[in-house]
Parts: sequence; C-alpha cells; structure tokens
Amino acid sequence: MGGTALPDCSAEVREALAAGRAVVALESTIISHGMPYPQNVATALQVEGEVRAHGAVPATIAVVDGRLKAGLSRAEIESLGRAGPSVSKLSRRDLPLAVAAGQTGATTVAATMIIAALAGIRVFATGGIGGVHRGAGESFDISADLLELARTPVAVVCAGVKSILDIRLTLEVLETHGVPVVGYGTDRLPAFFARDSGFGVDARLDTPAQIARALQAQWAMGLRGGMVIANPVPEAHALPRAVIDAAIEAALADAAVQGITGKAVTPFLLARVNELTGGNSLAANIALILNNARLAAAVAGELTRLGG
Repeated sequence: MGGTALPDCSAEVREALAAGRAVVALESTIISHGMPYPQNVATALQVEGEVRAHGAVPATIAVVDGRLKAGLSRAEIESLGRAGPSVSKLSRRDLPLAVAAGQTGATTVAATMIIAALAGIRVFATGGIGGVHRGAGESFDISADLLELARTPVAVVCAGVKSILDIRLTLEVLETHGVPVVGYGTDRLPAFFARDSGFGVDARLDTPAQIARALQAQWAMGLRGGMVIANPVPEAHALPRAVIDAAIEAALADAAVQGITGKAVTPFLLARVNELTGGNSLAANIALILNNARLAAAVAGELTRLGG
C-alpha cells in the first residue's frame, strides 16, 4: 500500500481550489461539541454564510463514514449537530483509526489542519485553539493543536487561546516550536471570551494583506508549520476577565469533582462556563467565530492574490 488519502472535496470547494479562488477551512467539533443543538447547526451555517459573503468558499471539515471530507452538505452538518457529543472527537492520532473503521467523527483544530493541508487549503477559521491545560505539570494535558501548528502549513484565525487554559504555558510551547503568534490590530493576546489575556503577541499586523505577506514569507522560506492569527472577540460581546476567570475556576472545580478528564474536559468546561455566565459566553462564542470567519476570508483572498 502507498500514497496519500486525499480528502473528498465538495464540488464547490473542488472548483474553487482548481480556479485558484480563496477557500477557508472550518472545523466540525464546534458543531458537535462546541455548543448545543440547534444553535450549533445555525451557527455553522451562519459561519459558512459569512465566509461566502466576504469572497471565499467555506470548507467545513469532518470524517464521514471513514472518508476525509472538505466541504460538508447541509444534511451532514445537521446530522453532526443533532448527534452532538455522541460523535467521536477526532485529533491527529484518531484519524487513521476512524478512516480504517469507516467511522464518522468531528475534527479538532489539529485534525482539521491536517485535512485542510491535504486538500490544499491554507487558511482555517475557528473559535480558539487548544493548549496547555491548567495543572498540566501533574496531568501533562497538552493539546495536540500546538504540535500541529508546528508542523502543518495552515494559518489558524482564532480568538486567541481558550481562556480555560494556562495561557502563559501555551505561549511557551508555541515559542519552543517556532509558531508565530500574530495579533490582528492588537498588541495583546486575546483569550477567547476576553479581548486581553494579560499577555502580548509576537507581532501586531493591522491588515489582511500584511498577514498574507507574512504567511507567504514563512512558507517561501520552507519553514514548516502554521501561524496563529489572534483576532479579538468584538468589543460588544467581550466579557470581563474577572467574570470569566471566576466562572472558569468554578467549572474546573466541578470537573474535578466529577472526574472529567481528557477529551471531555474542554466541552464540559465551555458548557459549564456558559451556564455560570447566564448564556453570555455562548453569545460571545458565536460572535467571535463569525468575526474570525470574516477575517479568514479576507486573509485567504489576499493570499490567493499573492499566488500563495
């Protein structure tokens, strides 16, 4: 056996890639694990609409019946949304097992990057990246997203690092692996629901064209890996850090009492934080994903103009 299993691209995505048009990858764990039904399906379709409205073609990514897919049908998005957390959550290590078993699964940031790169898609919009979990000194719980950013050439537009994580240690790991962290219009790293994590970024870039030129320079030099494009949540939907920090501490305590570990931690914490903030965090989550989709479409468009 040999060769590479290339993703099945939808007709829309396949035609856009063949014509050299802008395409933006979108992950599917946001649909299955990121928020409840029916908001998850409505948000996924709205995000695709934002990408199209800003001149690019959306490619929502998942594994369906053992096939890598770049560009889901509305029925497939609906199916993932209805199934929710019962759908397998797939990262790098899970992909070959899911494909071999003919399974359906939603892709994390890491797995989405892999499938996007195989399809020839260079820009990916998501909510927030995974990272080093709090207490990782004992648990060694570090997201595979960070290593994927170090080796797969896909730019990830996000609202920074998820605020439930240890942001300082996450930045240390990204630095060690040579992953640039760029702030879009900001010198401060956003923390998902909050616009300022208390940490800085490696560089501030103020236009999609500047970001595209930086990406082109990175890949032209043969430097492996992607880039974190940190895009703050819109100010109208941002939550105060003190409110989020208090909710996260309470959610972490609940997770510990219930013995929740591994892949289940992030979805549990996000859902619990949403409860503790009276639904405000879900509204912020939706707003930031749409905001990231708009920026990703603009960056993808600039990158195609540069021939990247």
